[in-house]
Amino acid sequence: MLDALFQASILISVAAATIRIATPLLLAAIGELVAERTGVYNMGLEGMMLMGALTGYLAAYESGS
Repeated sequence: MLDALFQASILISVAAATIRIATPLLLAAIGELVAERTGVYNMGLEGMMLMGALTGYLAAYESGS
């Protein structure tokens, strides 16, 4: 009984971590889908995500957060 509860707990925490980690990629994919539907072709999505992550890191580093 305790073993099954422990395994369910691990499964739930892994699923939650997967959703949390995949959220930025899902949001970028949804944004690209909307852009593609309007006829705008955007090849720089990965670069924009990387630059946003770098800018966020540098801002957090400089502000001491």
